[in-house]
Amino acid sequence: MHDPHGQAHWDARYSSREQIWSGEPNRQLVAEAASLPPARALDAGSGEGADALWLADRGWRVTAVDVSPVALARAAARAAEHGDGVASRVTWEHADVRTWSPPLAAYDLVSAQFLHPAPDVRPQVVRRLAAAVAPGGALLYVGHDPSDLGVVPRGHPEILAAVSEIAQLLDDDVWDVEVAEARPRPGTHTDGRAVTLHDAVVRARRRL
Repeated sequence: MHDPHGQAHWDARYSSREQIWSGEPNRQLVAEAASLPPARALDAGSGEGADALWLADRGWRVTAVDVSPVALARAAARAAEHGDGVASRVTWEHADVRTWSPPLAAYDLVSAQFLHPAPDVRPQVVRRLAAAVAPGGALLYVGHDPSDLGVVPRGHPEILAAVSEIAQLLDDDVWDVEVAEARPRPGTHTDGRAVTLHDAVVRARRRL
């Protein structure tokens, strides 16, 4: 049975083109992390590595995890182009974030940009990622907001989650949810029209 979110799917997609994504870091990561002091970061679902390299270039020590060895090899090659000062700060790790358990309380920033786990595993994935945040650290979880379904077609619409659903997975005794909003951004419809899309942005701080 074909797994639409598994390694074979993503390896085939990355192999189909020399570059899938823009090569630029995700805008919500830049917006939320640019002012943070560099420390230890986890990039969950790192793809072609633009987010990890942006963080490393700012002095972060990054663990970048992805299900696709094709994407990881491409990302590592691009890291080498940035020079040893950046490349040496990124560790590329092959794992399926849907089932992988990161080390507990190990990172000052855990970033998941458009990871979109399916509903049956989403709570476990979010909670495992949250558990990887060190006291005082931040969890940044960003996805396509479900409101986009009325604007552009999305494959597998069930994978989209509202900010309220993600925020509710975080224990009120442990977390301060600092941002939980559907943030507008310019986008393009499949027919080429300019449209307004929304990113579901949740940023939470783990209490000391």
